[in-house]
Order: sequence, then C-alpha cells, then structure tokens
Amino acid sequence: MQNATAPFKRRRQVLLSFAAFGGAALLQACGGGGGDSISSEINDRKNLMQLSESKPELSVWVEAINTAGLRERLSQSGSNTAFAPTNDAFNALLGELGVSKDQLFADKQTLTAVLNFHILGKTMLRETIPEGEAIEPIGGGFFKIDDVGNNTLQFTDGRSRTGRVISTDSLAANGVLHTLDRVMLPENKNISQTAATNSELTSFTAALAAAGMTQTLEGAGPFTVLAPSNAAFAALLVELNLTEAAMLADTENLKKILSYHVLQARLTKVELRRDSSRTTLQGGVVRISDSYQITDVKNRVANITTPDVFNTNGVIHIIDKVLLPA
Repeated sequence: MQNATAPFKRRRQVLLSFAAFGGAALLQACGGGGGDSISSEINDRKNLMQLSESKPELSVWVEAINTAGLRERLSQSGSNTAFAPTNDAFNALLGELGVSKDQLFADKQTLTAVLNFHILGKTMLRETIPEGEAIEPIGGGFFKIDDVGNNTLQFTDGRSRTGRVISTDSLAANGVLHTLDRVMLPENKNISQTAATNSELTSFTAALAAAGMTQTLEGAGPFTVLAPSNAAFAALLVELNLTEAAMLADTENLKKILSYHVLQARLTKVELRRDSSRTTLQGGVVRISDSYQITDVKNRVANITTPDVFNTNGVIHIIDKVLLPA
C-alpha cells in the first residue's frame, strides 16, 4: 500500500528546493498539472518583507528594517535568509544597551550594521545550516548555530553572546525566515582587545606585550589563536623551572612560543579538526584530534576549555596548556 504521506513529503521537498535554488529551472522541470499547482503556490507566496509584516511578534523588526532603508532588500526577487529577532528580543536589547528604541533607531549606521548581521544573501533552510561553522551575513563578520539537543538550535553571535532560534523555515517567495529570541550583535573587538578584557588571559596578554605581538593580533588576519589560560602559563613556569620575569625577558623565545599558538585562518571549533594537522604562524605544526585535543611537536597535549570566542579578525580558543615548538 502506498504511503499516504508520500505526496505531501514530496510537495514539501519540491517547495524547499524552490526556496533554496530560485525555482525557475525547477518549475520548468515539473511541467504538467503538478507543476502548475506548485507554480501557483510559489507565485502567491509573500516576500520576506510581507511575511515579516504578517507576524505581529516581528513588528519591531519590520519597523527597524524600514527605518534602516532595508525594505527593498527583503522585498526584491532573489534568494535571502532573514534571522528576525522578536519584539521581546529587541526590548531585551534596549535594556542591555541602556538605550531607548528612539535612540537606537536614530543611530542608523549602528542599526543598519546590526540588521545586516541578521541577513544572508542566500537561502539557508534549517536542514542546510552548517552546524558549528562560521555563517557570514551580508554586513560582514560571522556567527554560528549549534544543535544543542532537544530539537534546540543555539546561535553564538559576533560578541560570543548566545540565544535560540525559536522558529525556522517560514518560506517566502524570495527566501526563508527564521526567528530569534535575542538580537545578534556583530564583533566589535580584535583578538588582542578581547584577550585584554578576559580574566583568564591576563598572562597571555602580558606575554603578547612582552614579545611585541599585540599589534600582530590587531591586524586584519584572519587568525585562530589557541590562547593558553593563566593556569596554563603557571604550569609552564613550573615545568620549565622559570620565573615569570625570566620568561617575559626572553623575548625571542617567547615570540616563538606565542607564534606557535596562531593559525593563519579563521576556524571555529568544529572547523578546527577537519585536518589532522595545522601549520602555525611560527612555522611548526600542531596535531588536532577528533576529540579536539591539540598535540605539540613534543607530544604535550592541550585541551580546549573555552571554544569559539569571536573577534573582528578571527577566533580565540582558550586551552589548558602552553604548546611548545621544536
């Protein structure tokens, strides 16, 4: 007996494929009555702006889009993905920033940058979200989305703030709409600036300054930095029978060690393990296992304790051991 749900599943797959790939070739391929039915449904579908306007919980998002002059972007034909924060998400942001809605909307440069951080120039359905990998919006920068279990998607924005994707796959004529419970913010600090404000990385920050590498990690990059924690540096001093002053005074060796912790690519935790080894800025190689353990050339093993701290010029992963080059 034929599965009664099969036609509906096939119909959804065709519609999702249309949203993902623009649809013209697909409609030609469909032909016949079935294709006419799907064509009619696609033609009747709202664009992303109209779809947003049909949802009362997105009224602030709609107002923000209009204020920033982005209405045409979400109305025109093409392929886009909008991650739209709810009204509650915008209200929470105002409290977080300590501003009123009028103040936020009056700063159109900032408002536009924030909204562009929620729009992709392609269709990304839930099933095609690259979990844990960098997602690049039209305004630049990057964020990631992880499946954290219980059918829950969690995003991490450019400032390592987290929130949830609370609904997915509302299909529009020109893309797809997902909704968020928090407004995402783009990165606003480079790697050196982020390290300087992290209480776990005071030793790392001092070492960068002593080795003359602070400016390096303020550069364009992109970089991935395996940044040893304060505890990792304390353990190294015991291991090498050194004082902190002696370690910081040996600037040539210190720069060699710190450069060994820098990869010349932007890699989230998930992306980090794709290759079994990575060449560092120092020129040596570190090995990375499927369990994210990092082994230096002396077979000393470090673990990632805090992954995916995002920055304007890359990613920091905090590790529990200082790696040593040859």
